[in-house]
Amino acid sequence: MAGEMSILGSAILALFLAGYLGQQYLPPPKPKVIGIDLGTTFCSVGVFHPGLGEVEVIGDLQGRKSIPSVVSFTVSGIHSGYEGQDLADANPLNTIYDAKRFIGKLFTPEDLERESTPYQFQVLHHNGSAEFSISTNRTFTVTPEYISSRLLLNMKKMAEGYLGVLISKAVISVPADFDERQRNYTVWAANLAGLEVLRVINEPTAAAMAYGLHKVDVLNVLVVDLGGGTLDVSLLNKQGGMFLTRAMAGNNKLGGQDFNQRLLQHVFARVHEQYGALPSHEGDIHTLRQAVEAAKLNLTFGQTSVIRVPLSLRGSVGSVVYEDVLTRQLFEDLNADLFQKILTPIEEVLREGRLDKSEVDEIVLVGGSTRIPRIRQIIAQYFGMEPNTSVDPELAVVTGVALQAGIMGGSWPLQVSAIEIPNRHLRKTNFL
Repeated sequence: MAGEMSILGSAILALFLAGYLGQQYLPPPKPKVIGIDLGTTFCSVGVFHPGLGEVEVIGDLQGRKSIPSVVSFTVSGIHSGYEGQDLADANPLNTIYDAKRFIGKLFTPEDLERESTPYQFQVLHHNGSAEFSISTNRTFTVTPEYISSRLLLNMKKMAEGYLGVLISKAVISVPADFDERQRNYTVWAANLAGLEVLRVINEPTAAAMAYGLHKVDVLNVLVVDLGGGTLDVSLLNKQGGMFLTRAMAGNNKLGGQDFNQRLLQHVFARVHEQYGALPSHEGDIHTLRQAVEAAKLNLTFGQTSVIRVPLSLRGSVGSVVYEDVLTRQLFEDLNADLFQKILTPIEEVLREGRLDKSEVDEIVLVGGSTRIPRIRQIIAQYFGMEPNTSVDPELAVVTGVALQAGIMGGSWPLQVSAIEIPNRHLRKTNFL
């Protein structure tokens, strides 16, 4: 009997040793499942690397990890991501963005008309759903889920190109206030892109996982998600590894694009002041939009940013080189009222959740616009505590989704999964 136990012990030891040596010297297995953040303005894809226990957000060939949620239709084909964005000013009627605002939603004709007012492309009402009219060498319509499928296909191909393997399974994030129909249409969009969705996870829960809050002792977590076009605030209550969304509020007309627009209007006024003419060429407008976006990013890290762009102004002015110095103080002054609007949904979720601001344990920032120093300052002053900035806010959701994808794919070392408790009575309050 002792001899049998000795043999068994040796066999177990040999298995552990083989596993250790394999982990140290053999290449780790390729990830089986990708995580996708299908954002309103940008989307990203990430993977959890088995063995290493690390999440990696995959970039495109230029290393960019956030890809515009834009699809443009031309005679030559369908262009998504940065290719689609580059065509937006020259091809505005056939360039679709913000499709996530329409996916799976039911509209009355009047509601859809109000929702589609800001867009240059044509939005049609079809049996309660939205469709987009496209006119290239022929006229046809496409659905929001088809637009989403093109973006998801782009993410899928980026992952396959980087990993060198075919990918067919994914975990996808959605806003916490998405109803069953919107979630199902998002899954359908993924299916059109050749992806089987193993799980749909709420964006605030994904962000909390990215910050590691599913593994630490916290109770009340406030998630402030400010992206390119929308502001979403969620109050999560955590018990063990389970998250319950207690309250949600937001502003679906507030985001980085609005801050850009204020700066762009200032630049237009300055051009008119200097040259007596406004930019009207498509190329000039596109160039100025890019310059303003770059200036906004520069002002996140520095106090000044220089704009210097060639313009082809119509009339007697002709070609000029517009040059100006923008300051962080100017940017903050131009957007002061918009920045203050961020507190409105924060106050609302605290009221709905019956929570005092002093009872919030963690403030999690999500979305590229939360990098803006003044926004962080406003939130910190309101709560009397600094928000958690340990994770890149632009990649927080995709990081959490990729972690969940690793869990669903059975990757090792195993992680603690976050469980969401459905709150079917929850309603999101929107402030305009």
